[in-house]
Amino acid sequence: MLEIRRREFIAGLGGSAAWPLAARAQQGNRVRRIGVLWPGDENDPVSKLPLSAFTQALAALGWTEGRNVRMDLRWAGGDTNRFRALAQELVGVQPDIILARGTPATVALQRETRTVPIVFVAVADPVAGGLVPRLDRPNGNITGFASLEASLGGKWLELLSEIAPSLKRAAIMFNPDAALVSTYMPSFETAAAALKVEPIIAPVHSDGEIETAIIALGREPGGGLLVLPNVLAPPHRAPLISAAARNNVPAVYAASFAVREGGLLSYGPDQVDTWRQAPSYVDRILRGEKPGDLPVQFPTKFEMVVNRKTAKALGLAVPPSILLRATEVIE
Repeated sequence: MLEIRRREFIAGLGGSAAWPLAARAQQGNRVRRIGVLWPGDENDPVSKLPLSAFTQALAALGWTEGRNVRMDLRWAGGDTNRFRALAQELVGVQPDIILARGTPATVALQRETRTVPIVFVAVADPVAGGLVPRLDRPNGNITGFASLEASLGGKWLELLSEIAPSLKRAAIMFNPDAALVSTYMPSFETAAAALKVEPIIAPVHSDGEIETAIIALGREPGGGLLVLPNVLAPPHRAPLISAAARNNVPAVYAASFAVREGGLLSYGPDQVDTWRQAPSYVDRILRGEKPGDLPVQFPTKFEMVVNRKTAKALGLAVPPSILLRATEVIE
């Protein structure tokens, strides 16, 4: 169904590519303020990477910080409880537009303003989250780039079963304060039934809860784990990856950076590619277009990363079917 909806409105996206070059050069003298609400830690290189991709692509469109753009950044440091106060601060500086990463950040901004344009990135289900009434014409002051598709719940489980054939139980781990896990549950449960795997829901808030869930999975052979991105904030990422290794629990992640830091396997949208696309909407809105007229976009480029060293430590052999599809193999 999601695939059908995407095809219905994706044809309307061509206008951004054809934006006149002459218009791009006419920035005017006024410095535009871009507010940014970011869930990560400003000292975490992983958090900075997509932001760097965004600013580089924005500069390519003629918007350069220190010349005609001022960036007002607010970092939540992985603490979703800070979003409301940070959203109030950003709206208070009267920016021309605000960039938000993730559902909680966007929801917090939506509560503070219905007039300042907001472009979101990495939102799982903007309709279910109440951010937009429809995908093809969002109306209001919010639009952006969704991150994950509902079908990925089943895809992650299929990959986990493929790399760990003895899989009997699989938990989907998420932060209930930051994720619409219901988006992925139908495909996750359908795949679990087809694979004869017991599906487990694992909401977690802290390192202690993460550790407890992984220990329970590892008590008997056949346990596995699916990890949504919102659990991988800097305070939790290393402990989670370490706990999976200690308890011999194979895990599939929605974000590739977890595999580069020792996780087993990831599959999901190419985040850097998505962040290179986001400036096109910021550019169009700053030039006068309305966010409500710009359709929500979905990722078109995906990546699969597998860590053979981690697989070996878990006693797993990476099958050729995964090696052939992987965009990156860590030896």
